Amino acid sequence: MPTVIWEEPFCGEGNSCYRLGVDGDGNSYIAIAGQEAQYLTDTGEALRQLIRDIKAGKADHLLAD
Repeated sequence: MPTVIWEEPFCGEGNSCYRLGVDGDGNSYIAIAGQEAQYLTDTGEALRQLIRDIKAGKADHLLAD
């Protein structure tokens, strides 16, 4: 497992809290807070776009339990 430096969690109203992180190679990570061992990794730009889409409501169907 790479060494990831995690930021403070981002929590939306009524949603799970997410954490963003980076490693020494410049890879970006996103995980549900408290579940950092299960993360997605991609380029920083790809994850920024994912976050913009989630905030815009374009990915609500992915967040349902």
